[in-house]
Amino acid sequence: MLSAALSSAPVSAFLDFCRVEKGLATNSVESYRLDLERFCGFLEIENLAVGALEPAALQRYVDSLYQAHLSERTISRHITTLRNFCGFLVDEGVLAADPTPFLSLPRRWKNLPKFLNSSELEKLSQAPDPAQPTGLRDRAMIEFLYATGLRVSELCKLRVSDLETNLGVVKVTGKGNKQRIVPVGKQALRAVEHYLGGARAALLKGRLSPYLFVTSRGGCLTRQGFWKLLAQHGRKVGIFHNLTPHVIRHSFATHLLEGGADLRSVQTMLGHSDIATTEIYTHVMRSRLKQMVEQHHPRA
Repeated sequence: MLSAALSSAPVSAFLDFCRVEKGLATNSVESYRLDLERFCGFLEIENLAVGALEPAALQRYVDSLYQAHLSERTISRHITTLRNFCGFLVDEGVLAADPTPFLSLPRRWKNLPKFLNSSELEKLSQAPDPAQPTGLRDRAMIEFLYATGLRVSELCKLRVSDLETNLGVVKVTGKGNKQRIVPVGKQALRAVEHYLGGARAALLKGRLSPYLFVTSRGGCLTRQGFWKLLAQHGRKVGIFHNLTPHVIRHSFATHLLEGGADLRSVQTMLGHSDIATTEIYTHVMRSRLKQMVEQHHPRA
């Protein structure tokens, strides 16, 4: 239950807004609810009302998160929740001004995102057995994931109708039901065509399914299922440590930037709503700029 210090009406209205108008996933709405529940407990201790929120009080709350030894990622999520909630309260006229602009996010991504090199990705894509329908499916999924940088949930929920093979693009429905168009490379398209050439029908056994990548039961492969399959294929070719679908997504973005793509284009293809999220890849940009200076500047 939510704390009595903050009326449940604004919180419930905000959660309904996130669920209905923004179309956020159930997990995202639940994260907001849990964050606000903790915030309400703080307001109760401080004896503060929602209409009296001010920057100093919010900073004390953020300080309490650090004192609780929460991770920087978790603290960043709490601050994002506060920003969205207070922005909603301003729009609804509950707050006269937004008290969150002065809150700064902790420095994140001290460790650079893990990614695979081209050789490792080639070995990984060849790991599934092409003699098996599941092997052709897994190879197509790995190639497609690397070619598009989709989130694993987006990949698993792709429908056959989302893919425009003649145009070489796929329509993706991401977070908040936002749609974007992502180009698909020829190698990934060929892998999908091989899978569609018989493997998908063999898995379905006469059943119908709208999903592109299916299981022997006729449904779409779950993200947890694909995580396990990817780890198995990784172990088969000697890639043991922390291999997840997100590593392939990081590889997609890193290799694009190494090849000269601009950050905004990568942001669009990844489906990031904020360019700050994409800036975790600026280490690639810095590396490439340094290389360019060393190659082309007469006094490098």
